[in-house]
Amino acid sequence: MTNATYRRQDRPWAVFLIFLRLGLTSFGGPVAHLGYFRDEFVARRRWLDDRAYADLVALCQFLPGPASSQVGMALGLGRAGFGGALAAWAGFTLPSALLLTLFALGLDAWQALLPSGVLHGLKVVAVAVVAQAIWGMARQLCPDAPRMALALCAAAFAFIRPDAWGQLGAMAVAATIGAIRWRATAEQGASLPVPLGRRLGALLLGIFVVALLGLPLAQHYWPSHALALVDAFYRAGALVFGGGHVVLPLLQAAAVPSGWVANDTFLAGYGAAQAVPGPLFTFAAFLGAAMNAPPSGWAGATLCLVAIFAPSFLLVAGALPFWSRLAGNPLARGALTGVNAAVVGLLLAAFCHPVWTSAILRPVDALVAGAALWALMRWRWPPWLVVLGCALAGAALG
Repeated sequence: MTNATYRRQDRPWAVFLIFLRLGLTSFGGPVAHLGYFRDEFVARRRWLDDRAYADLVALCQFLPGPASSQVGMALGLGRAGFGGALAAWAGFTLPSALLLTLFALGLDAWQALLPSGVLHGLKVVAVAVVAQAIWGMARQLCPDAPRMALALCAAAFAFIRPDAWGQLGAMAVAATIGAIRWRATAEQGASLPVPLGRRLGALLLGIFVVALLGLPLAQHYWPSHALALVDAFYRAGALVFGGGHVVLPLLQAAAVPSGWVANDTFLAGYGAAQAVPGPLFTFAAFLGAAMNAPPSGWAGATLCLVAIFAPSFLLVAGALPFWSRLAGNPLARGALTGVNAAVVGLLLAAFCHPVWTSAILRPVDALVAGAALWALMRWRWPPWLVVLGCALAGAALG
């Protein structure tokens, strides 16, 4: 990669405006977001070429966290430094985060004003959306019997140990199995734009690890609700491979059993999150605003939103200087193969409980969820339209 294909020309404000437009219009989930980014930054603006973009996407898919947001951060970082990375994240994230925060703040009032059944319709649409995600991920990440078996074992383990540590344990075991079973042939990746040196990259990766290990200890010795939120949402952002819907099990395990958010509220917000553009990780803003104890409202939304995205920035900025060497490591690529299979199983466990058990209460709910899934997968309806249809169906049936 030459400087001619990845020049730092823009100020952070210009980067913010570009990503704000994408944040307002990018529906369809992370795969669609990566398509929008390619059209904007490879084909139209020529910030980098196809080869470098493909390798950047590979890096962000290798790391835990929301891949599309990480690609955006990396593009902003290379274009305008750390200010550009922050501007890209803010522009792409704020539209959906603001909408979901407003939805959470108005939920109590709207429950009295909305027709009976609308919120239940939002829970039902979550069934269809998660089912679609499982199907798509299983076809891509579990194409053979061994990986499907690993996914089913991870789902069973999540049922036996349904807390966050059980899910992390399942991924750790899957990574070990993958490193042994699926050692990939090392391939030399394309040259990536690297605006940082290895020393600074190592420092950022060190901060990531210190925060990951230190936050639970800090919460143990100095317990507070705010610190517990930062710990839970930082851990969710740091340890979820696949992004998007895969974060659902960790957030549910952290927020619902502890009583921070009622399960009905959790699923209603998750359904509403399908109707907004931008990254699904902004669901953290809804949860922060809907907390039953302070910090909640705008303060809670901001705290949870920053906590869940902070690992993404630290990882992508820290890993960029080392990516060429890591991409050629067969053990690392094999471990990623195992982890990817395991996250399919974790999502399957979350689909069974609490998504299905909380939303499908009668046969007609299953029919509505099936119709929504058909509309998403067969008719290719946009998610916001399916969400609206399920809300109206819930109101009519309620």
